[in-house]
Amino acid sequence: MIPTTFPHADEIARLTARALLEVGAVHFNAETPFTLASGLPSPTYVDCRRLISFPRIRATLMDFLTVTVMRDAGFEAFDNVAGGETAGIPFAALVAERLALPMTYVRKKPKGYGRNARIEGAMTEGQRVLLVEDLTTDGGSKLSFVDAIRETGATCAHTAVIFYYGIYPETVDRLGAHGVRLHHLCTWWDVLAEARRAESFGAATLDEVETFLRDPRTWQAARAPS
Repeated sequence: MIPTTFPHADEIARLTARALLEVGAVHFNAETPFTLASGLPSPTYVDCRRLISFPRIRATLMDFLTVTVMRDAGFEAFDNVAGGETAGIPFAALVAERLALPMTYVRKKPKGYGRNARIEGAMTEGQRVLLVEDLTTDGGSKLSFVDAIRETGATCAHTAVIFYYGIYPETVDRLGAHGVRLHHLCTWWDVLAEARRAESFGAATLDEVETFLRDPRTWQAARAPS
């Protein structure tokens, strides 16, 4: 069902942050930092995949993502919704259902046999495709998915995510230079504010997280493995 209510973006951000904290998707550890896919350390980690196991929260956030896209991009802006392998696939399916659109997904690389396809499902030339993912950090992984979509002759000018790190200033410009606009529900700043309000973590931990968020490159450089 297509959502018909449009909460203010600030309320969507607050409630999304609250939901992520409530399901245990947010992890803060300043003493023993997490290692990101880049190999760099971070005192923060978010696991949006957990959301699929919580039906009420899952439904609410997918309503939020759908209305955010309709409000920011248009009610009739898309012909197809594509999920990025693998975390984006369930969210793309849920958004596609709400928008009453076909759903496809994009592999990270060709599967290496059969048709050697990167696009699974029916995507045709000229379709306007919305790329849905769970999150984005610096936008880099989105570009490969967008290129794979465009290789079919379809267009992809928008990507929507539940969570956007919001701490790397080059992200929006990087996507924009590739002709892609980012839509998101909340950032680390929203999560930090909600964590402080709810006292979800100790004050010292939250202070260290804020230090990281204000200058992540310096924080990581000081703690990177030698």
